[in-house]
Amino acid sequence: MSPKQIKIFEKKKLLIVWNDGSESKIDLKYLRDECPCASCKGETILMKTYRPVKPAATTPEMYKIKDIETIGGYAIQITWKDGHNTGIYTWEYIQQLDKDQLDNTQHNYNDLI
Repeated sequence: MSPKQIKIFEKKKLLIVWNDGSESKIDLKYLRDECPCASCKGETILMKTYRPVKPAATTPEMYKIKDIETIGGYAIQITWKDGHNTGIYTWEYIQQLDKDQLDNTQHNYNDLI
């Protein structure tokens, strides 16, 4: 599935209208808190695991989108107003976040070594 339209909805949500007519509305705070990049979620390289430190303070700019770019035909890259832009959100990950936000599920990647 791929998006037909991507836009900010009511200044608090990312709205994606999919090519099958369904919609995803994801709260911007949840979207940012679940950023999939290595500096937010960690990574394992050559059997060594890096787990990032949680930010000590949050700012309103962290949860506002400055720009959205499509990456190939499979994802978007969001630039947040605080300058963070390393997360690449695949269509599948966005759809999973849409489902998980009701329970506020955190994607911690606990299966990292």
